[in-house]
Amino acid sequence: MTGIERIERTFEACRAGGRAALVTYVMGGDPDLAGSQAMALACVEGGADLLEIGIPFSDPIADGPTIQAAAERALAAGTTVAGVLRVAAAVRRAAPGVPIALMGYVNPILAHGEERFLAGAARAGVDALILPDLPPEEAQGLRARALAHGIALVFLLAPTSTPARRRAACDAAGGFLYFVSVTGVTGARRDLPAELPALLAEVRRESPVPVVVGFGVSEAAQARALAPLADGVVVGSAVVQRAAAPGTRAARAARVRRFVAKLRRAMGRPMGAGGD
Repeated sequence: MTGIERIERTFEACRAGGRAALVTYVMGGDPDLAGSQAMALACVEGGADLLEIGIPFSDPIADGPTIQAAAERALAAGTTVAGVLRVAAAVRRAAPGVPIALMGYVNPILAHGEERFLAGAARAGVDALILPDLPPEEAQGLRARALAHGIALVFLLAPTSTPARRRAACDAAGGFLYFVSVTGVTGARRDLPAELPALLAEVRRESPVPVVVGFGVSEAAQARALAPLADGVVVGSAVVQRAAAPGTRAARAARVRRFVAKLRRAMGRPMGAGGD
C-alpha cells in the first residue's frame, strides 16, 4: 500500500463513520528518539487517526514557542533527520494502518540529500511530507520525486491566502490540504477566528482532497467545534506541552494518551451532532 492510499483509506473510514479525522503532532527526538516514539504511539493508543512527526530545525519559522522549544530540546539531544526516520519506521511497525506525515522545513532535507531522504522516508513507511516553507509554485520537482516514492506532498493555506494561491495549492494537492486556522505561528489559543467556518467551506469546495484544520487548536471543545467544518482537526502544541511536562516517560505517555482520548471522544460524534 502506498502512503497516498493509506491516507485515502483513513479519511474514507472517518467519513464512513460520520466523523472528522483526529491528527496529532509530536516532535521527533523530543526529549530523545525513544521518548518521541513513545509519545507518537500514545497518540495512536488514544485514538489519533493520523500522525505528524516533526523534524527539528533551528529556524522553524511557522512554529510558536512550544514547538520551537521542542525542536531545541531535540537538537540538543543530537536528533538528526536519520534519527527521525528511525522513529517513523518504528511507529510504522507498531501501527501499520495509521498514516504518518513528517512535518518540517526544506533545509534539513536538502542537507540530508533530497533523494536519500525520500528513499529513506519511503523505507520507513512515511506517507506524506508537510513543509511550511515550500510553496506550491516552487515544489514541482520535489513533489514529482516524492510521488515516485509513494509519498504525498501536503500544502498549507491560511486565512490570508489569495484565490490564486488557493487554486495553486488545490492543483498540486496530494493526500490532504492543511488549512491554518489563524494568521501567525503554531501554538495553543483560546479563541479561533469567527470567519473560519466560511473560509473552510470555501476551501473544501475547491479542494480535490480532504482538508484538515490546525494551528491554535488546544482543547477538546475547540476540536469538537471544528470537527463538523473540516475533514480533520490537527492538535499539535497542546500535545507537545503534555509530552514535555515533568514525569517519567510512562507518565508522560499516559498523560498524552488521556488527552488524545479526550479529543477523540469530543470529535467522535457524527458530524453535526450536538450536545455535551
